[in-house]
Amino acid sequence: MQISRGTLISYMAFAPIVLFGQAAPTTTPSTPAAPAPPPPSSMVQPALSSMESTLNSLKIDKWKKGTIREEAGANVNAILKDLKTNLPPLMADADAAPGALSKSIPLMKHLDALYDVLLRVEEGARVSAPSEQVDQLEAVLKQFGSARIQLYDSMTQRAGAQEKQVTDLQADITTLRAAAQEHKAAPPVAPVPCTPPKPAAKKRPAKPKTAPPATGQPAQGQPAQTPPAQPKPQQ
Repeated sequence: MQISRGTLISYMAFAPIVLFGQAAPTTTPSTPAAPAPPPPSSMVQPALSSMESTLNSLKIDKWKKGTIREEAGANVNAILKDLKTNLPPLMADADAAPGALSKSIPLMKHLDALYDVLLRVEEGARVSAPSEQVDQLEAVLKQFGSARIQLYDSMTQRAGAQEKQVTDLQADITTLRAAAQEHKAAPPVAPVPCTPPKPAAKKRPAKPKTAPPATGQPAQGQPAQTPPAQPKPQQ
């Protein structure tokens, strides 16, 4: 089938109008997702690095001899070993799922235990260590404590957001259930009877008018006319 040149030109002239006249498909704007929480390592790793550096540079041999120095030395070695072996897997699990409290809680418990051991080292340093080492341990302890509080606050915010989400979902489920029960308990609507329309009355054809008879008989409803008198013949 061949298309005439005039038809092709007409189609090309009106094609842009048809194309741009079509309505663009509507898209539902997506709700912006909540920003992901920061990984726990970003909050505690600077303090852990400072702790490791300070403990490695600590001069235990300059402390006063006694059980306090021996206990502090054993605690320092335990902390350094923990930073290398036990803590990294917990940190990696928490960083892999920063929004999951089930991964952050084990890390938080381990950090609390680590803080208690570091606190005993700092308390022993006040009794047996030189003043400059006491100042270093106090600064590391304070920095580590602030990092733990920051991680605590982040976990608390996440827990509150998750609780609110669960509460909202439960409220939505309750509303949907109530609506379903109400719809189920409502009586069915009776159907409205459909009455067929009456047929239109047929008009009777009008009777044709009849012409008066030629015999002189009056038409129906008209008075009879008397014929004129005939003259009598003369005798």
